Amino acid sequence: MSRVAPDDVLMTGVLPMLIRSNGARLRLQAVLCGLGFLTTLVLAPAAMAHSGHDHGAPPPAAVTTSNARVAVQSDAYELVGILRGERLGLYLDRFGTNEPVADARITVTVDGQDVEAEKASDGTYAVTSADFAGEGPLELVFAVSAPAGDDLLIGTLLLPVRPAAAAALPADTTAALALRVAPGLRVGGVEIAQPYTVAGVVGLGFLLGLAARSRSRLVPVTSLALIAVLATTAYAFSHEGEDHGAGDAKATLPAGDTPRRLPDGTVFVPKPSQRLLDVRTSLATPEEAQKAIILVGRVIADPNRSGLVQSINGGRMVAPEGGLPRLGQTVRKGDVLALVEQAVGQADRTTLSERVGEIEQEIAVAETKLKRVRQLAERNVAPPSQVVDAEIELEGLRRRREIVRQTRIEPEVLRAPIDGTVAAVRVVAGQVVGSEDIVFQIVDPKGLWVEALVYGDVNPAKVTGASAMANDGTPLTLTFQGFSKALQQQATVVQFAVESPPDNLSVGQPVTVAARSGISVTGIVLPRDAVVRGANGEAVVWRHTDPERFEARPVRTEPFDAHRLVIRGGLAEGERIVIRGSELINQIR
Repeated sequence: MSRVAPDDVLMTGVLPMLIRSNGARLRLQAVLCGLGFLTTLVLAPAAMAHSGHDHGAPPPAAVTTSNARVAVQSDAYELVGILRGERLGLYLDRFGTNEPVADARITVTVDGQDVEAEKASDGTYAVTSADFAGEGPLELVFAVSAPAGDDLLIGTLLLPVRPAAAAALPADTTAALALRVAPGLRVGGVEIAQPYTVAGVVGLGFLLGLAARSRSRLVPVTSLALIAVLATTAYAFSHEGEDHGAGDAKATLPAGDTPRRLPDGTVFVPKPSQRLLDVRTSLATPEEAQKAIILVGRVIADPNRSGLVQSINGGRMVAPEGGLPRLGQTVRKGDVLALVEQAVGQADRTTLSERVGEIEQEIAVAETKLKRVRQLAERNVAPPSQVVDAEIELEGLRRRREIVRQTRIEPEVLRAPIDGTVAAVRVVAGQVVGSEDIVFQIVDPKGLWVEALVYGDVNPAKVTGASAMANDGTPLTLTFQGFSKALQQQATVVQFAVESPPDNLSVGQPVTVAARSGISVTGIVLPRDAVVRGANGEAVVWRHTDPERFEARPVRTEPFDAHRLVIRGGLAEGERIVIRGSELINQIR
């Protein structure tokens, strides 16, 4: 069974019957007027609602707003003020280095009145004024007085506009008010996005009334056709541009006081965050420097300030009274480090025993002789000189016997050859060592060298200076000592002395040596920490463009020394480059 629309019933059944009947004109007029009124009531809300494709209460947009701020800079200083209520916090830094200035005196002129800034313990300043509660731009003059120099800075603080309270519209808002509202406004909870939709609905009601008042039969039919066309057009316009997908809520860029990467690739870092990250900058200045060559080296001990402890004959290790020395122990020259009990063979033991027996026999004969000579000397038969000779002979025999006994039992004493620190201990108590075994190594921690290999493409005679970088990133300043005339592993050995070596530097530790070859180059020299790797792997530096904005700049580098690089391209003279904290800025997303 097919469904019949109410409009079809009206056109095929009701209207012809009303037209053919007598006195139907009045009833037709009443029906058409009622139809116009109902059409206006039905189509107006639908058109209004679909015009802005608003099918319910819109989701609230989560937008974070940052505090009002003022940023000014000069050749000497850089100042940023952040407003929180009626209190303006001031951050004063040096322009070239971004170093905080905590010993300054700042006087702020607000609307013609001078206000002295208060110092805080964290190196910031603060100004309180009732004018900060206003709206719109507010010009401020900062008079800075510091030991590094005085300066005058002028900036504008854009105060936020306070939102006005919206008056509630009455429930019986008239159609005339609806026609005067602008597109995008909401009237009675309904958003009006297309004014011509409202005009079309009102026009429908006017045509219906005109059709009711006409005496011609063609006018009502034509009016009804126009009603259908205008209703369809209004409905189509109300759906124009409608999108019910994810585009209902537009994404907004967060604008808070937290570090973030902006859509253009730059990074916004507020001044409080710069203080926490300890960001420092430097002005790019070209300079002439010597080109560096990279060498592979290792740490060795200074030959004049180190020593090895070895046994001459070998034997069994015996600990002294204080025990064997430990690693890192400080010793003085001549300190007993260990005892070596020499090993004596069975044949040697027999020979020594026989020798001791012979000496003891000679001692017994000498004692008898001395006794007899003394008796003769007492009776003046023998001269006293014979007594003295006998005593000397007896004393010599006793000393010889003692020497032989000590040879059998006295161990070898191992002593420290220099003042220094025990760098290696290769024995324990009871261990048997040979005559060539290294028992201990003594090193002066303040006397360390670096030994590197130079291959044929570099003339070692032109090396004027060098620096090194340990595996943990510790920079080392080196002084050239000399090079060998004999090749080792097809390379020339070059030695450098380490100036003020750090405590964590050890003998045998591998290092990377950057030696200056004497060839001059011109470029911007920056610390290695200033150059980081970008997302695509290229070398970049961060340029300080504004007080709270940083921009990544790709560069081409060459090694200069262990802790500096030469920028050969990508930077211009006078640009502020981050030399500390660039790795942290590079991680901000």
